[in-house]
Amino acid sequence: MSDEIEEPVVHTGPKGVINDWRRFKLESMDQEALPPQKRELLRQMSSPHKPKEEARGSLNRKMSVQEYELIKEDMADEQCLKRYRKHCMQDMHERLSFGPRFEGVHDLADGEAFLEVIEKEHRNTVVVVHIHKEGIKGCDALNSCLDCLAGEYPTVKFCRISVEASGAGERFSDEVLPALLVYKAGELLGNFLAITQNFNEEFFATDVEAFLNEYGLLPEKEVPTAEAEEAEADVE
Repeated sequence: MSDEIEEPVVHTGPKGVINDWRRFKLESMDQEALPPQKRELLRQMSSPHKPKEEARGSLNRKMSVQEYELIKEDMADEQCLKRYRKHCMQDMHERLSFGPRFEGVHDLADGEAFLEVIEKEHRNTVVVVHIHKEGIKGCDALNSCLDCLAGEYPTVKFCRISVEASGAGERFSDEVLPALLVYKAGELLGNFLAITQNFNEEFFATDVEAFLNEYGLLPEKEVPTAEAEEAEADVE
């Protein structure tokens, strides 16, 4: 066939990293504000697919002044470099199949949403569901604890649903609330009824965290490096 479809290429080695960095930079730039000559030069330098004749001819040629100036700009563009580092970390996270990341505690509207989050979530995602009821002691405090833990464990999907919305009031009477259910790949790993009985009258997120860790239900906590925190702050 005369027409070939080029498959995405995963670059390795220094040259591959440089090409990926330049492509990322080109994609993140305001294309309209970029001079056409510079845009075309950056595109050529970041492209891994070159005609064989051009590739052979470029082996022995010297670097042009324009290419040299562009590389100098690459080294000086600190903000774009930080964004690229964050992009690489996110890409690595997905490639290693750690699963998706979440923000905050998810409120489930009904029993159908409850079943869906258990059955359809990523196979590597731990799902923690708090079944609560207004007026039951400990429910509000546990909700506050889960709000804190959701920020500490972004790969865990923390959810909450009222016992009325769940449609399982006959199974979860007031005496067994608040209840905390833990799932992974559709399998129930933990079924903790009246969970606050395991804590002091006043308890905190660290108490809930320690309890779940006793059963090995939480993944290892992510400890971002100072460089990663600085890069994320600059991007925001």
